[in-house]
Amino acid sequence: MIALIMAGGIGTRFWPLSTKNKPKQFLNILGNRSMIQQTVDRISSQTDYKNIYVVTNYEQKELVKEHLPQLPAENIIAEPVGRNTAACIGLGAILLSDKYTADETMLVLPADHYIGKPEKFLEIVSFASRFAKESKNLITFGIKPTFPATGYGYIESEEKITDGKFPIYTVKRFKEKPDLETAKAFVSSGYFFWNSGMFLWRIDAILDAIQKYMPALFLNLTKIKELLKNKRCSKIKEIYQNLESIPIDIGIMEKAENATVIPIDIDWNDIGSWQAVYDLMPKDENGNCFTGNIINHNSKNNYILSENKKKTIALAGVENLIIVDTKEALLICKKEKSQDVKKIVEILTLKKQDE
Repeated sequence: MIALIMAGGIGTRFWPLSTKNKPKQFLNILGNRSMIQQTVDRISSQTDYKNIYVVTNYEQKELVKEHLPQLPAENIIAEPVGRNTAACIGLGAILLSDKYTADETMLVLPADHYIGKPEKFLEIVSFASRFAKESKNLITFGIKPTFPATGYGYIESEEKITDGKFPIYTVKRFKEKPDLETAKAFVSSGYFFWNSGMFLWRIDAILDAIQKYMPALFLNLTKIKELLKNKRCSKIKEIYQNLESIPIDIGIMEKAENATVIPIDIDWNDIGSWQAVYDLMPKDENGNCFTGNIINHNSKNNYILSENKKKTIALAGVENLIIVDTKEALLICKKEKSQDVKKIVEILTLKKQDE
């Protein structure tokens, strides 16, 4: 089995700790290892390092090498520009199609997710790899919802095609982030699962699907593959930046007749905001999570992270705040508004202060 890790994101919701030059996947947000290191650690018992590949952008290529020195240098695939997950996954698949047999399975993972039950996840991956190899189905992993989340996309399942420990269903449709009432209806129905953004399939199966449902993408990826073979790299950026920017879910999985979903319960979180970090971190008796030199008086349910251990941050009678203090910037926001940090980055970008 091959593992393809998508690591081209810019982590705008984790400003000011995450910046354009060091995005979220390269930060030690949970524990002493970066998110991308934890992702590789998690799957290294399932497949050799030589079979683990990372798709990132040119600017982050050296960061990947720094964080993952155990990977062969040629296993780092650099995109000239980001063009969403269909292009990212398609590029990885077409470049590896000559290196592996057509029936080799490919596990696709984002670089920055948290999985609290890694052993169970690997057991499911092993099962899914065998199923994909035999059936040529395109598999997505659906997270069993624990509440009516409005921040996740959903997968609606349909016909059950296998029984046993890990049942598999055909996919009826993908739904984008719903409002609260719709999310409640999804969860109560029992047919909907959170879209994890993790996939597994045979190399030939995903390339056949791209050729069928996104023929322009397939044609251009084929051109890029030939240009790389002939070491004619100057034209690649021009081709790549004109590729359609679309998620694999919409471009392929919504249309494919062989799209399937395995519902899983692995204590998963996509770590999409500072609120999500707070939820996963240990807290004191007042519900606070503090990193740094923090003095607290009568304050509850706060997340405080300070990079400057000599600087004192004092709280008095405040609740439900996110405070992140770095050398360059200070963020203060309500926990429930932590998704809005992305808007701050957009403002900084307009002001040319996004470094």
